[in-house]
Amino acid sequence: MIQCCALAQTGDGRSFSCHLRHPIARFAGLAAAALISQLLSPPFLKAESPNRPNLVLILADDLGYGDVSYQGAPDVKTPNLDRLAAEGITFTGMRANCTVCSPTRAAIMTGRYADRVGVPGVIRTTPANSWGHLAPGVPTIADRLGDVGYHTAIIGKWHLGLESPNTPNERGFDLFHGFLGDMMDDYYDHRRGGINFMRRNAQEIDPEGHATELFTQWAIDYLTRRSKSPEQPFFLYLPYNAPHFPIQPPQEWLDRTKARYPDMDDKRAQNVAFVEHLDYNLGKFFTHLDSLGFRDNTVVAFTSDNGGSLPHGQRNLPWRDGKQSHYDGGLKVPFIIRPLDKRLAGTKSDYAGLTFDLTATCLDLAGGPRDAESDAVSLVPILQGDPMPDHSRELYFVRREGNQRYVGGAYHALIRGKWKLMQNDPFSPLELYDLEADPHEEHNVIESNSKIVGQLKRSLQAHIQRGGRVAWQP
Repeated sequence: MIQCCALAQTGDGRSFSCHLRHPIARFAGLAAAALISQLLSPPFLKAESPNRPNLVLILADDLGYGDVSYQGAPDVKTPNLDRLAAEGITFTGMRANCTVCSPTRAAIMTGRYADRVGVPGVIRTTPANSWGHLAPGVPTIADRLGDVGYHTAIIGKWHLGLESPNTPNERGFDLFHGFLGDMMDDYYDHRRGGINFMRRNAQEIDPEGHATELFTQWAIDYLTRRSKSPEQPFFLYLPYNAPHFPIQPPQEWLDRTKARYPDMDDKRAQNVAFVEHLDYNLGKFFTHLDSLGFRDNTVVAFTSDNGGSLPHGQRNLPWRDGKQSHYDGGLKVPFIIRPLDKRLAGTKSDYAGLTFDLTATCLDLAGGPRDAESDAVSLVPILQGDPMPDHSRELYFVRREGNQRYVGGAYHALIRGKWKLMQNDPFSPLELYDLEADPHEEHNVIESNSKIVGQLKRSLQAHIQRGGRVAWQP
């Protein structure tokens, strides 16, 4: 998609510096500026803005299904997520697109399965251990929302490329204020392997403070700026690094947790404090959002990129296993949407979908055209209090990884109806679970269901072939 930057002036004298994401942008200069001026005239804005909500998508990193109190966690208190759940719709059957970071993020950014956009595995700062490359030219959610007039921002963790052409501003975002890389080695130092990946757009910055607090304040500042331009709807993507390891809550939060639970294991106490610190900052953000008058015209979604990491004291109960695993502990995630319709507050949905359904939902809410190659499904019927269309849907999962366990290979899972076919590394035999009879995946029934296995294998093979058409190395 060709982009052109031009300066235009509307009929009421306001000046706009605008990125025009449309093929006509190749005719840069005065003609493009004249077109922008016409598009941004007050009648256009008044006709388009009132019915299109602002969109906020918040993504936690490695937050386990069982680490939020609205889902019954006995030791973690998340009052602000509890409030969001009470004001919105809680989805109990949603899964992440992948068991690890980058593929889920690539799926959310594009609305396509991650291997179909070149990201079957984690994109890392060291090329020898990087297993994805976001495909150039694939429109992102930011591109598509920008096409229909939204201001777009990412504040937080990107993790989909360190250099051109895969920096956030080059992939559709008007503003990037956050961390370019995969994980921080320290939440106060913000380095990865000694390299500073903190950026404001293309500019390297070196802010002081805990990353969770920085991202929250930057998001609050963004909301304040957008409140001064109410004629233009916005899309804010707010992906936190927390609670991804290193598990590093501020000391006062850890002290408070240990005082409350003096006999708690240190590892668990650190994670409880870390999650509660994140929740506190989410509360600051929600309060500011509502105080600016955005409550009635902003849809807020919250989820996690994958399940929690068991070796780091995180919890995914009642599901089996955790991060990196295709058992549901690695896939099922907290998932809340606060819609505009307040009559749906406190309701629940058991719809079984994937995190990239948020992409299709946002585009649907914004009135944007559907991507013909999208694999995602809009959840708008649920946000309107209606049932989802009754049609069968497969859920496909893939992860590629290095080291001695995976050796650069990929492993897969497929869910169709009640059946789940899966493996947890490229060299282990496939397993089959009946999720209706055995939701906790305790009994592998592959030996007694050969016909079902054959059907699922054929379907899985077709998914793998589709993903194989896209390069995952630059």
